[in-house]
Amino acid sequence: MAKSAWAAFPHDAKAYAYAGDALKKAWPKLHAGDCEPFPDDKRAAALIKAAGKAAPKGLDAGALAEALQDAWRAFHRGDFKTAYEAGEALGPVGASVAAKAIGIHATYLVDDDKEKLQRFEQAAKLAEAAIKVLPEDANSHYRHAFALGRYSQGLSIAKALKDGIAGKVRASLDTALELEPKHAEAHTAMALYHGEIIAKIGAMIGGLTYGAKASEAEKHMKEALKLTPTSPIALIEHGNLLMLLHGDKKEDDAAAAYEKAAKSKPLDAMEALDAAYAKSEIE
Repeated sequence: MAKSAWAAFPHDAKAYAYAGDALKKAWPKLHAGDCEPFPDDKRAAALIKAAGKAAPKGLDAGALAEALQDAWRAFHRGDFKTAYEAGEALGPVGASVAAKAIGIHATYLVDDDKEKLQRFEQAAKLAEAAIKVLPEDANSHYRHAFALGRYSQGLSIAKALKDGIAGKVRASLDTALELEPKHAEAHTAMALYHGEIIAKIGAMIGGLTYGAKASEAEKHMKEALKLTPTSPIALIEHGNLLMLLHGDKKEDDAAAAYEKAAKSKPLDAMEALDAAYAKSEIE
């Protein structure tokens, strides 16, 4: 990915620096959506033990903790290239931050469709490697589902279904939620999984073939909003889900969800991009 252009974060990032102890203090709010454990020395030691031969060479727990914290600082301030490269260099133990960085950057800051797909493929590969080494980590599975889900949105629904991507997304989300029932972003993604299939191929075929149900979509979205009521992406996807399931009947409710997302106070660069997207959609 070194040759790819990395468009800069287009907003003021001063408020998202999180230097020193500020990162740990803000962590519970920053990661309310994905339940990523704070990478302190204890967490780093557990990662090294779990990764075994796949652990980064020459780093003890303290050094790994520092490297992971710096990578996440880069992500939160919108330096997605630095976050991606730092995470990728750590192998599977850095896959969570690397996959999230390249995934969010591709979602909002890559215009070329082919380039987008390549980046989501790369994120999926990073997550697959993490699943093999860290199968007990919810985000190994969630990042895989996120990357494949975004990748499939760049394809025709027929091709995505024919290639079996829907089944892989569902399996990874199921595992993520089994490991971490309070994973709001996984609940949001699961809601959209059900909603998009129903919208594209109908409730009957979607239900029989893929187990897609409107009631499940609504249940997962309700849980995501309960866990992260002010998250701009949860609000955006709530609006999207209303349109997928109900169309014009819920247009006002969907617009209200987008408006709330647009007015939210971002905690980091990702949320700033989410909120800016919501704002652009209602203007």
